[in-house]
Amino acid sequence: MKKNKKVFIIALVLLAITLSFIGGRTFSKYIAEVNGSGTADIANWVFKVNGQEDSVQNVNLLSTYNNETLVNNKVAPGTSGSFNIVIDATGSEVGVDYNVTFLNESEKPQNLVFMYDDTKYSTIQDLQQDLSGTINANDENKTRTITIDWEWQYETGNNENEIAQNDEIDTQNAKQIENYNFDIRVTGTQVTPQ
Repeated sequence: MKKNKKVFIIALVLLAITLSFIGGRTFSKYIAEVNGSGTADIANWVFKVNGQEDSVQNVNLLSTYNNETLVNNKVAPGTSGSFNIVIDATGSEVGVDYNVTFLNESEKPQNLVFMYDDTKYSTIQDLQQDLSGTINANDENKTRTITIDWEWQYETGNNENEIAQNDEIDTQNAKQIENYNFDIRVTGTQVTPQ
């Protein structure tokens, strides 16, 4: 009986192994692993202002004057001029939103005005609100030139009283102001892809 018991146990173990092998195969699933790699070309980013990539531009109106209006190498009532801000995204493979701001303004003559796109501005803070735009990724020409004219009229006002008051202001400005300067910052931001 011991022998029959051993044979029975061995048969039972063999049956269990066989059933687990057969049962395991019927409940198995196919598994495959495929390996690859990811790659992406990164779009170029190029943004320059007046040929510079990272510096704030300083504008001295004396260097932008109209030769015919300069008085003894000085800016004074009756003088005018212009300066350009050249924004260049040539080589950039993405669109660029640009925004021009003015910083560190000092000693502006009160009657000096700026003109841009046929609009007159009495302050550069008012002017900067209209100096933004977009250079699209697919634009053929990726440069924008913003030309800003300035003028300090010889006489400011619509009647004799206004002209006399503004003459006094111009005279006071000439006594108190030595040098009018401001910095220009142009910020370029990638256009959000859609």
